[in-house]
Amino acid sequence: MPGKPDLASTDEYAIRATLNVEASETVRFVLRASTSFQNPYNYGIYAQPEAANRPGLGKREIASNIDAKRRARTYSVALTSTFDISDTLTVTSITAWDKGSLFFYEDTDGTASELLEIPYNDRATQFAQDLRVTSDFGGPFEFILGGYFHREKVFNETTFEIGKDIDSDGVPGITADDCAVGLPLACLFRNRFDQLKKSYAIYSDVKYELTESVTMRGGLRYTHDTGVQSGFRSDALGVDGTLIANLIPLSSLRYSQDNLSGKIGLDYKLADGNLVYASISRGYRAPSFNAQAFFDPSELSIAKPEQVTSYEVGAKTQFADRKVTLNVAGFYYDYRNQQFINVDPASAAQTLLNIPKSRIYGGEAELTIRASEGLTFHGGMGLLATKIQRGSVSGVNVAGNRLSNAPTLTFNATIDLTVFDGGMGKLSLHPDVAYQSSQFFEVLNVPRLRQSSYALVGGHIDWESADGRLNASIWGKNLTDKFYFTSRVDLLAGFGFDYNHIGNPRMYGVTVGAKF
Repeated sequence: MPGKPDLASTDEYAIRATLNVEASETVRFVLRASTSFQNPYNYGIYAQPEAANRPGLGKREIASNIDAKRRARTYSVALTSTFDISDTLTVTSITAWDKGSLFFYEDTDGTASELLEIPYNDRATQFAQDLRVTSDFGGPFEFILGGYFHREKVFNETTFEIGKDIDSDGVPGITADDCAVGLPLACLFRNRFDQLKKSYAIYSDVKYELTESVTMRGGLRYTHDTGVQSGFRSDALGVDGTLIANLIPLSSLRYSQDNLSGKIGLDYKLADGNLVYASISRGYRAPSFNAQAFFDPSELSIAKPEQVTSYEVGAKTQFADRKVTLNVAGFYYDYRNQQFINVDPASAAQTLLNIPKSRIYGGEAELTIRASEGLTFHGGMGLLATKIQRGSVSGVNVAGNRLSNAPTLTFNATIDLTVFDGGMGKLSLHPDVAYQSSQFFEVLNVPRLRQSSYALVGGHIDWESADGRLNASIWGKNLTDKFYFTSRVDLLAGFGFDYNHIGNPRMYGVTVGAKF
C-alpha cells in the first residue's frame, strides 16, 4: 500500500531450550521447550484484473484499506526418555504438548473497497505420546515395535464480510437493515465450531538381511481415527452484529475410521558399496471436516480418507573416489480420494470434496560434485506427470486435468566456493538458482490462472573467523526481482476479481552470529 508499511513482512522471535540428563548409563532424558511469536503485517492480496482494481499503482502495490498485523503464538514442550532394558533392547518414550493461537484480518478483495474481507481466529492444543521398543541384536534381524496416540482440539471462528460499504436500502448509513434487504451484501457471515480429533496407532518396522548384499525391509501400521465437530453454527449478521438470519443451525458431525497400511522393500548393495532399492508402500490420511461452511447446511460435510499406493525404485551411488555423489529415484503413485477444497467463483462458498482417482509418476535426481577442497557443486532435478483419472468439481468433469501445484520440471543448483581460508578466517561464495515449469493452482486448470515457468536467483557470501566463534553473511534472494504467483483462486464471476498471493520481491540483508 503506497505510504503504508510493507505487507507480507517478517516480525517474529522464538526461544528454544534443551536440557539433557543422563540419570545412569541406561537411562537418559532430553527435555525441549520453545515458544514463538509472530506479529508481522499480514499478507497483501493481489487482485486482478489490474485495469479494474489497480489504477495508478506499481506492480507490487495494492490499494488495500486494511494494514492489520497477523498474530501467531505457539508453545511447545517435549520429553524424550530412553531406557536401555538390556544390551539389545531399548525403550523410547516421546511425550509432546503444543498450544497455539492465530488471528489475522485479510483484505481478501485486495482493494480500497470493502467488497470481501475475512478475519480468522483459531486456537488449538495438541498432545502426542509415542512409545516404542527398538532392537540392536547386531545380527540379520532388527525391529521397531511401537504405539502412538495423538489428540488435537481446535476452536475456529471465521467471518466473511461482504460489501460492508454498500448501501442496500437507500437510507443513508450502513445498518443491519441493509443486510436484511440486500443479503448477501452489507452482511457479515460468521461461523464457529469446536473440533476434537483423536488418533490411535500401533506400528512395526522390521529389517532382515537375507544375504550380505540383500536386505528386506517392511512394516505395518494399524490406525484408528475419530473426530467430532461440535457446536457448528453459521449466522448472517448486520455490520453492527445484529442477527439477521441463522443459515446453518447448531449441528455436529463425527467420524470413526480404521486403516491398515504398510510397506515392503528390498535393498541391494553392489560390490562397490553403492545401493539399489525398490519398495511398495501405502499411505493414509484421516477424514476431514469442512471448516468453511457458511451459507447452507449442505456445505457441512466429511471428506473421505485419502489413500496413496506408492511404487518406487532408486539408487544411491558414489564414484570417482567418492568425489561424485548421485542419487536417483523413480516413482508411481496411485492416488485415491484426494481431499480438496473447492471455491465457488460466484459465491465464494467453499466445499470439501474428494477426487476419486488420480495418478502421479516421475523421477528425481540429486548430484554433488566435490571438484576440489574449495569447490563443490550441488544440483537437483525433478520430473513430474500428474493426471486426474476420475472426478468432478462444481459440476465440471476434471478427468484428464493436471493436479494443482504440480510443475512438470523443477531444477536447483548451488556452488560452494571457498575464496580463502587462513589466519584472517574463511571467506566463501554460494550462488544458487531454482527453476520450476508452469503449474496450475486448482484442478479446473483455468488458463488465466496458470503460473508460467520462472527461475529465482540468489546466494550468500559468508565469512567465519579462524577460531569459528564469529561469522557474518551477506545474502540476497530473488535478485532479478521476478514477479510470480504462489497461489490463485477464481472469484471473477461473483466478485469481479481473481484472488492471488505473489512471491517475495528482491530481498537482501546481513546476518551476524557469535558462538560462546
